[in-house]
Amino acid sequence: MFDPAAWLQATRPLAQVNLVVPLWLGQALAFAYTGAFSLPTLYGAHFLAALLLLVIVFSNDYADRDADAANTTYNEFSGGSRVLPEGRLRPGELRDAAWLALAGLVGLSLYMAFGTGRPWTPAFVAAAALLVWVYNFAPLRLSYRGGGEVVQGLGTGVLLPLLGFYLQAGSLAAFPWLALVPLFLLGVVGNILTSLPDVPADRQADKRSYAVRRGQWAARRHSLELLVMATLMGGLVVPGLGTLAVALLAAPALVLVARCIPLLGSADAEQRDECRRFILLAAGAAHLQCVLWSLALIVVGLLRDML
Repeated sequence: MFDPAAWLQATRPLAQVNLVVPLWLGQALAFAYTGAFSLPTLYGAHFLAALLLLVIVFSNDYADRDADAANTTYNEFSGGSRVLPEGRLRPGELRDAAWLALAGLVGLSLYMAFGTGRPWTPAFVAAAALLVWVYNFAPLRLSYRGGGEVVQGLGTGVLLPLLGFYLQAGSLAAFPWLALVPLFLLGVVGNILTSLPDVPADRQADKRSYAVRRGQWAARRHSLELLVMATLMGGLVVPGLGTLAVALLAAPALVLVARCIPLLGSADAEQRDECRRFILLAAGAAHLQCVLWSLALIVVGLLRDML
């Protein structure tokens, strides 16, 4: 029997922010560096992101079904959607839904390639599908073998900003390539943070996430260090920023990072409330920084049009 509530739970709506923010940032970069912006393109880009999210979350739930079943320290940021451990859906249903979402994603990318003059859109979709595959499935299955944080850094910190820029600008000729350095770091941070609550179950499943390989305390510390490094690289993202402007744009995120410091020594997965608070603050800092850069890029683009 079809259960709409179960399927909504399986889509993990909260995870959409992980795709929307970098995709929007890529479009803001296009506006600042080329002046290009189209509202229909914005809608199309985020419809792509919605379908890509379905491919990601359905595939991840299916691939992690055994580890998720043993997970007792999960929260809303980790441990999958819980529809499989709760028996609300069957693994085969999620597998088939992932393929269906991928078919829709490919179809939309072909429409954007031929209908809107963006011929490389299917190549971006193919790259995204490849990253989902190497993260979740054999032979590489890097989320288990180690290196999942690099895959997520490439996906959310490199591929999505490039896709957003390309869809708006029509090419990558004017893309500021050094901007990918802090964006990649923030993508890595996102993966480290969402691995923190799952450490006990990941150890049991022999899943070599960053927090399992390095330990929970070190993973928390490294996530904050990478966050600080990325926030202070705003001059690579927003053109024309001086030192003071970089610091001002970084300040709100750094305030959230500072609030994480008292939790560094105690926010293990077993301390579920503290772990959740640490993730909320640190992930909030990363997303806030991207939003502030996006707003600054819009201002740059508007000034560019006025001058």
